[in-house]
Amino acid sequence: MEAFEIKNTLSSIDEKLNSFRGSLDLEEKETNIQEYDEMMADPGFWDDANKAQDIINKSNALKEVVNGYKALAEEKENIEVMLEMVKEESDEEMEAEIAENLRSLSEDVDQFELKMLLDGEYDANNAILELHPGAGGTESQDWGAMLLRMYQRFSDKQGFKVETIDYQPGDEAGIKSVTLLIKGHNAYGYLKAEKGVHRLVRISPFDSSGRRHTSFASCEVVPEFDNDNIEIEINPEDISVDTYRATGAGGQHINTTDSAVRITHQPTGIVVTCQNERSQIKNREQAMKMLKAKLYQRKLEEQEAEMLAIRGEQKEIGWGSQIRSYVFHPYSMVKDHRTNAETGNTSAVMDGDISLFIDAYLKSQL
Repeated sequence: MEAFEIKNTLSSIDEKLNSFRGSLDLEEKETNIQEYDEMMADPGFWDDANKAQDIINKSNALKEVVNGYKALAEEKENIEVMLEMVKEESDEEMEAEIAENLRSLSEDVDQFELKMLLDGEYDANNAILELHPGAGGTESQDWGAMLLRMYQRFSDKQGFKVETIDYQPGDEAGIKSVTLLIKGHNAYGYLKAEKGVHRLVRISPFDSSGRRHTSFASCEVVPEFDNDNIEIEINPEDISVDTYRATGAGGQHINTTDSAVRITHQPTGIVVTCQNERSQIKNREQAMKMLKAKLYQRKLEEQEAEMLAIRGEQKEIGWGSQIRSYVFHPYSMVKDHRTNAETGNTSAVMDGDISLFIDAYLKSQL
């Protein structure tokens, strides 16, 4: 790395760090952390386990931001000290170390900047993700299962916990539908980028003639809301509740009673299902929680659409637009149609490496 390049890179990092400091309000965050620490030291802190865990999560989120910024600022200062030492006495080994440290710091600053984009009201929440294959029978159902694996792998890489709320196996292979609860800080903030229709082009393993097929599957993502804090009233007369025998890949998803629950909200046509609990009562509670989340998300999207209409802006609000194509034949390419981000490494993408597309989407929202 040449001297002018080092200077420009360091100047860019310094500018970004100053911008972070101005927008993060670090002093207020440190005050909040201290208040949370005092709460956690109270002898009765764990009397309400849910409230206690919520405070811990909020404290950890603030500490991640504050400590992250401080670590970046400290590393920048260390590099500047090393640069002063090199000016006094030339040292090729130290110069190489400075260049490497600077490259690493630049990447870390970019990642920190990306995390700071997750400042939406519900970005920090858990995510409820649903996959629904399109028309095409086994072909599309297999594509749905491939996407399921991709999101499970992505979640593992992020350190998120995945719970299967509902699983409907395909007739011969794949899935008819699946609902996941993905738990982790900023789970919704990241996965909201995946809302929409995903398109696959490949030589079908189910076609004996070896023809090329195109399949579609939709991905729906809503944040998991704290139902105590959302204003949604559901009229019991507006819903129909069906019970059925749980299905799935085995283990806890299989039982011998009609414990699985399907709730249909008649005015909107929204359907939610839950079968991960053995108790019908618990499955109904979880299904109602998901229904409230979907209705609340729908309300927020309608409000946003109204505001955009008032301002005269044209912006699509919805779940149905095709966002990404995965081409396995006649060439290898995954391309996001919203940002034009693309890669030829289809294997890595299907193994959960989708950060390229999520990062590009989040940056495009600036």
